[in-house]
Amino acid sequence: MRIEYDIKLGFKDVMFRPKRSTLKSRLEVCLEREFKFLHSPLSWKGIPIMAANMDTVGTFKMANALSNKGLFTAIHKHYSIDEWKKFALNATEQVSNNIAISTGISEKDSAKLSIIIEQNPNLKFICIDVANGYSEHFSNFVRQTREKYPDKVIIAGNVVTGEMVEELLLSGADIVKVGIGPGSVCTTRVKTGVGYPQLSAIIECADAAHGLGGQIISDGGCATPGDIAKAFGAGADFVMLGGMLAGHDESGGKLVEKDGKSYKQFYGMSSATAMEKHVGGVAEYRASEGKTVEVPYKGLVENTLQDILGGLRSTCTYVGAPRLKELTKRTTFIRVAEQENRIYTK
Repeated sequence: MRIEYDIKLGFKDVMFRPKRSTLKSRLEVCLEREFKFLHSPLSWKGIPIMAANMDTVGTFKMANALSNKGLFTAIHKHYSIDEWKKFALNATEQVSNNIAISTGISEKDSAKLSIIIEQNPNLKFICIDVANGYSEHFSNFVRQTREKYPDKVIIAGNVVTGEMVEELLLSGADIVKVGIGPGSVCTTRVKTGVGYPQLSAIIECADAAHGLGGQIISDGGCATPGDIAKAFGAGADFVMLGGMLAGHDESGGKLVEKDGKSYKQFYGMSSATAMEKHVGGVAEYRASEGKTVEVPYKGLVENTLQDILGGLRSTCTYVGAPRLKELTKRTTFIRVAEQENRIYTK
């Protein structure tokens, strides 16, 4: 047993320090980024905000809506082969460029992935997604997937430490998903005691990834546009959202009426709700590590996107970053004292 005494930070523990800026308006800020990848010969250009691969968020409808704004969607892995085929028939090139097909790491998952890609060769991104990215089997699956699809962009996760980011990149991943337990409907930290404060995880993992020429996604923990800005400021290349994109017309989940108000169901993919829906229940050897909540109905996601992108542009103007790419170079975080933190987060 050992203890690390270094302080680790979450989004609520810091704020941006404003800096002198030559920008006259938020309109001058460019949020688009262009990425080349460590292994894949492909490139990608757009606004690097992603819908999470949860069946209440990463839907085909969400992909259509987000791609119109240049944003990305990691499609959840529970769509059938036939549903993928039907969707791909009507998908524009812009949509195809801004989606990833998600997969687990079983033989069944691998076989399904092969069929979907064979039917839809225009798909460019694969998201290999597990809750615990620290297993040797996971690294081996990433390596095998890279060998099988040398031209695809491979996203792999989740991890929270620099050494495992390096391991996954060297195994064939182009982008590593960072985050264990920060999501609003994730209970991993409560059930297992495992986790890592998200801001520090981003800082440390981005440093490791960028040293090898890879990228990271900050996955989880963003509850406000300011949190998204902090993730980018800390060095994240992409930011993945779950709860902030739940509750919309384009989101999955049942619509519920209560006391004259509308809500949509939102749940973690390791929750009892998700496991009952997709695998027939919680296996006797494990516990649910997610919860189910009802999110107020928000209408079209377009309105939420305007709030998110507007907030991000505003952050850039406060610190003098004309492009999102330059935000991390212009970022100085100030620690928020515990008493101030309580006031700030109310």
